[in-house]
Amino acid sequence: MLKKTPADLDALKILDDRLRWLSAWTIHHANHIRESADGLKIGGHQASCSSMTAIMAALYFHALGPNDRVAVKPHAGPVLHAIHYLLGSQSLDQLKKFRGFGGMQSYPSRTKDKIPVDFSTGSVGLGVAITAFASLVQDYLTAHAMMAEEDRGRFVALIGDAELDEGNIYECLIEAYKHDIRNCWWIVDYNRQSLDATSADRMFERFDEIFASCGWRTIDLRYGKRLGAALTKHPTVKGWLDELPNADFAALSFQGSAAWRARIETDLGKKSSAFLKEHDDEALGALMSDLGGHCMETLVEAFDAARDDVPTLFVAWTVKGYGLPFAGHKDNHSGLMNPTQAAALRDAIGIKEGEEWEPLGGIGGNERPGVEALIERSRIAREKRSRSFGRISIPAIPAPQADEQSTQAAFGRILLDLSRAGGDLADRIVTTSPDVTVSTNLGAWVNQRGLFKQREMRDVFAAAKIASAQKWSATNQGQHIELGIAESNLFLMLAALGLSGDLFGERLVPIGTLYDPFIARGLDSLNYACYQDARFLLVATPSGLTLGPEGGAHQSINPPLIALGQPGLRHYEPAYADELAAMMEEAFRLIDDPDGESTYLRLTTRSIEQVERIDGRWKDGALKGGYWLKEPGDNAEAAIVAMGALMPEALAAWEELSVDLPGLGLLAITSPDLLHRGWTAAQAGRWQGKHEPSHVEQLLSQLAPGVGLVTLCDAAPASLSWLGGVLGQRVAPLGVERFGQTGSLSDLYAAYRLDGAAITEAIAEVLLPHTAS
Repeated sequence: MLKKTPADLDALKILDDRLRWLSAWTIHHANHIRESADGLKIGGHQASCSSMTAIMAALYFHALGPNDRVAVKPHAGPVLHAIHYLLGSQSLDQLKKFRGFGGMQSYPSRTKDKIPVDFSTGSVGLGVAITAFASLVQDYLTAHAMMAEEDRGRFVALIGDAELDEGNIYECLIEAYKHDIRNCWWIVDYNRQSLDATSADRMFERFDEIFASCGWRTIDLRYGKRLGAALTKHPTVKGWLDELPNADFAALSFQGSAAWRARIETDLGKKSSAFLKEHDDEALGALMSDLGGHCMETLVEAFDAARDDVPTLFVAWTVKGYGLPFAGHKDNHSGLMNPTQAAALRDAIGIKEGEEWEPLGGIGGNERPGVEALIERSRIAREKRSRSFGRISIPAIPAPQADEQSTQAAFGRILLDLSRAGGDLADRIVTTSPDVTVSTNLGAWVNQRGLFKQREMRDVFAAAKIASAQKWSATNQGQHIELGIAESNLFLMLAALGLSGDLFGERLVPIGTLYDPFIARGLDSLNYACYQDARFLLVATPSGLTLGPEGGAHQSINPPLIALGQPGLRHYEPAYADELAAMMEEAFRLIDDPDGESTYLRLTTRSIEQVERIDGRWKDGALKGGYWLKEPGDNAEAAIVAMGALMPEALAAWEELSVDLPGLGLLAITSPDLLHRGWTAAQAGRWQGKHEPSHVEQLLSQLAPGVGLVTLCDAAPASLSWLGGVLGQRVAPLGVERFGQTGSLSDLYAAYRLDGAAITEAIAEVLLPHTAS
């Protein structure tokens, strides 16, 4: 902890003003000075920045240590960049390009910004929750001797009060309590204004109870030192101000000094006369805005007093737009100062015209050394950390041997074999699941490797000698993190685990399992994880109509389309166990590769007959997205294109139809995602003078131009129907476009046109001359 002196407090107050100016000027420059090619409003959030500058000055120039990690509220991004500008780790060019191509991003971004950003933010609430899961990852690494105690840090989330309306924060809060989360500070910028309106008063009366019930300490920073002292002297005024509605406080803050006096006189009459006599109008206005979130002494004392590992919620009361001409106005969220107002603010701070970008411009000679010394003593990382890759030895992964098996069962067997074999990869694997561990075939792995818990938990059933296939004990050496039924938490856990190499220098290999239809429930969090390039393996099983008796609520339809449009996530849908083994090996490699990505495996519970391989030539094609399971002949008139669990139907149809259609081909698709990516990349390459055909073009070029395609998948038919656009071939798409129902596979496949009869009808259609009906 840095020692606090009166000179340091003065310097912190100067830095507070400087951060307010630099963040406001950065936004002003983008909107009013920088040339605009398209005339669109650039935007930015000057009001949201100004309510945070004291909090962030106290944190970054006093409270934070070198191993602390911070998720900055999205709209305070310019303040973070201003801090690094003062530290010398952000360039003027980047500030001038705010929200411009190649410049600093609108919201803090781990991958796109040039300064150190611990957690990307932008999708509100998610940056808050990931800090809790990152804290759990730190505890995991420490327990497994991958991290020294002295390298541990605190996880801080800077929260806009409106973010606390996001449900994912409370899902996280519950999970954090289950796992005894420590070393977290969540600091709420309680400016009581959201995008559209003033915040409701009632909710903040309950936060003490909500957080306390989950083991958190709540520290309410309502009044600054000056206002707090004045209110202690005048308890009647304090009682009035304590009960003043948020909307009224905001309006009075905007109206200013005279309005405060008039309102206090109206509401309190003679009871306020002594208080009002002590302050002229200007002093009264300044006093009423001396809230805890703007008072440097209050902030520093609160941060210094909370140095233990108890998770802490700081409620820092602030004024939105503090120090700006539209402070408190209900429409100030996206408000921008005009040039006259910006000039007035510049003059008030003492910066000369033309020196707006000077980091310490206008700071007097007596004050400057103290400010410079405080900046120099800041212990946060000034440069972007290098990413940790290439550290894990990936062994060859053999396929489980069985004449018939499902991909889900094969997945569980592969993990079990890895666990038994041991080694670096197995020791770095961390599995996690939202209460579907057994039903997604992680049970055998957990039997071998155990549950991870901060405190040891014995298996009561095993101790009582009650028969159970699951023999789960929990210690801090376990490698499975069991979660409650909240898919958002699963993806945030995967995001935190998947950033372990970047945050802590030790890369883990996270594997998360869930039911395929429920990917959509956590989709925002999945996108958030991919956006900051967290690396993990997502295994979604069971999937599709093939789930049969489970019915439409559990039968997924559109996840392959979700994967098709999700950057940073590679989708594979294997039909056979040897395909799955190759894909898992590739997924592990991609986790530890600088140019890699995360992987999503869509698996099934359907046990199917495995194919006999003549050689290993199929493997390269399978990893690229597809291969010919049955090569087409020169005289081919059609081809069946199939994916995943429906391969038995495709093979049976091929065997029956090839008697009358010699040369009929059967194309096994393992990743429509990779095929589509390769196709569009090849098109872009041709526009740049490169003429390398994509993998899907090479596959389909083995067919004559007029050959038709029948596509078959246990998913939305659009997952594969686009293949007709590659070389202009006619397509008859088979798939699922409506919610399913319970039933046997034969009944369901017949009802939803996924069986052999449907394939035969579709083949007949693509063989017919194309005519308009």
